[in-house]
Amino acid sequence: MKQDRTLINKAITLPATSPLLKNDFIFGVATASFQIEGAADSRLDTIWDTFCATPGKIRDGSDGKTACEHVSHWEEDLRLIRSMGVDAYRFSVSWARVIHADGSVNQQGLDFYIALLDRLNEYAIKPFVTLYHWDLPQYLEDQGGWLNRETAYKFRDYADRVSRAFGDRVHSYATLNEPFCSAYLGYEAGIHAPGHKSRAYGKQAAHHLLLAHGLAMEVLERNAPEALNGIVLNFSPCYPESDSAEDIEAANMADEYFNHWYLQPLLEQRYPDVLEKLPRSEHPPVMPGDMAIIGHKLDYIGINYYTRERYQASASELFEKLEHEQQPLTDMGWEVFPQGLTDLLLDYHQRYLLPPVYITENGAAMVDKLVDGKVDDPERLAYLQSHLQAVDDAAMQGVDVRGYFAWSLMDNFEWAEGYLKRFGIVYVDYESQQRIIKSSGYAYRDFLLQKAEQGAGKQQAGAR
Repeated sequence: MKQDRTLINKAITLPATSPLLKNDFIFGVATASFQIEGAADSRLDTIWDTFCATPGKIRDGSDGKTACEHVSHWEEDLRLIRSMGVDAYRFSVSWARVIHADGSVNQQGLDFYIALLDRLNEYAIKPFVTLYHWDLPQYLEDQGGWLNRETAYKFRDYADRVSRAFGDRVHSYATLNEPFCSAYLGYEAGIHAPGHKSRAYGKQAAHHLLLAHGLAMEVLERNAPEALNGIVLNFSPCYPESDSAEDIEAANMADEYFNHWYLQPLLEQRYPDVLEKLPRSEHPPVMPGDMAIIGHKLDYIGINYYTRERYQASASELFEKLEHEQQPLTDMGWEVFPQGLTDLLLDYHQRYLLPPVYITENGAAMVDKLVDGKVDDPERLAYLQSHLQAVDDAAMQGVDVRGYFAWSLMDNFEWAEGYLKRFGIVYVDYESQQRIIKSSGYAYRDFLLQKAEQGAGKQQAGAR
C-alpha cells in the first residue's frame, strides 16, 4: 500500500465494510505521565529528572517539571478528550507520584488519579491505565534500577497497591509501556534515562522488566479480574536492504534482537534464537521459574508502531541499520511507511497465537505552526489516514485488532528531544498552556462522531 503524496484529504475515511467501524471497536487517544503532568514538586524525583539535569542529554536543555501542567489542567483536558468523541483514554500512572520511598502510599497522588478515573467513567470514556511509562523513581535507580532484580518485586508491590486503590474503575491495565525503550535506549544505547551504555546491561534490564511484567500480571489478575490486563510493546519491522541471503539474514537477526526479544518470552516463554549468537556475558540473568512468570496469560497485547527499519549485512556486527532516506519523513526523521504496520500485524498473526491486539500508539511528529489561532497539519492527517487503512487491511485478513489510539492527545515533553518535536493532535502553547485542536484532531473527532452516529442509527434500525 503506497501513500498518495499528492492527495491530502481533510477527512479520515474507511470503507463501509471495515471491521474498525464496528460498534465495539475502540478508538482513543494516549498520553504519558512524565510527558504531560508537570507538578514535579508533588512527586519524588525520577530517572528522567536526573537525566534532564545532566548537561547535553536533552536537545533543548529542557525538563519535565512543568510540561503541559496536566495535574492542574486535568479537568479541562478531560473535557477536551470528551469533545473529541473517543471511546477510551490511555494514560500512565507516575510511580513516583503515588508511592513514597519507604513503600507507603502517597494518598495525594493516588487521589489525583482516582478523581481522573471517576471523571472518565462519568464521561463513559474507558480508562486504559499504564503502570510504567519509563519514569522509574530515582531512589530505585540508586539501588541499581532495572539492573537490580529486586526492582521487579518493587514493581509488583506498586502494581498491587495501585490496582487495589483503583478498584473497579479501570477498563484495562498495561503493566509496561515499551520495555525495549527502557532497556535498550536506557541501559544499552544510553540515549534515554538512566543513560547507561552496555549490551550486557541492556539484556539484564530487559529481563528484569519482563519479570516485573509477569509478577504484576499475577497481581492484576487477582485485584482487577474484570479488567483487560496486558502489556504494550513497540515494534519496527525489519526489512533487508536487498534480496541477498546475507541482508535477509541480517534483517532477521535484527528482528529477533529488537522485536521478538520482548514478544517471544511473553508468548512462548523463551528468548529468540539470536540469543545463541551473543557472548555469554550478554545473556539475560534467567533464574529457574522466570520464564513461566513472564509468560503469564495476556488478555491483550498493545502494539505501538511508528516506522520501519532497513538492515544490511555487516562484516563486524550481526547487522547494520541503514539511515531513513525514503520520503516522506516525519520531523523525527522517520520514514512514513504504513505498509509496515500491515506487514507486522500479519507476520505476528501467522507466527504466534496472539491474544487480541490494540494499536496503543500511532502518530507522527510534524513541523506545526500556529497561524491566526489555528494549526493546519495535513501531513499528520495523511499519516493517520494511511495507518488506519493499514490496520483495516490487517483486520480484513483476520488479525483480531480491537482498538486504535492516536499518539498523542497533545504536544508534550518528547524525552531526549525536549519540546522540539510535536506529536499531538492538539497543539500546546507551553507559555500560556492553551490547548488548540489541530486540523488532524478535528478530522479524528469528526470521524469518531460520524462513526458513533452511524452506530446509533444501526442500533435503532435493528430495534424496529
